[in-house]
Amino acid sequence: MSVMDKLKNMLGQHPEKAKEAVERAGDVIDDRTGGKYADKVDTGQDKAGEYIDREGPKQP
Repeated sequence: MSVMDKLKNMLGQHPEKAKEAVERAGDVIDDRTGGKYADKVDTGQDKAGEYIDREGPKQP
């Protein structure tokens, strides 16, 4: 099983935790860049959240 398969499996089993991690990561990026790329970070967070929602919970 590849790393990507493992990551997709984890995201599918814990979507809320994954979305929370995406939000925290975006906040860290905003803090470190002084908000210079906030619009792009927000777009990335939205797209990641949509992907997580689309994949939905997976059964082990």
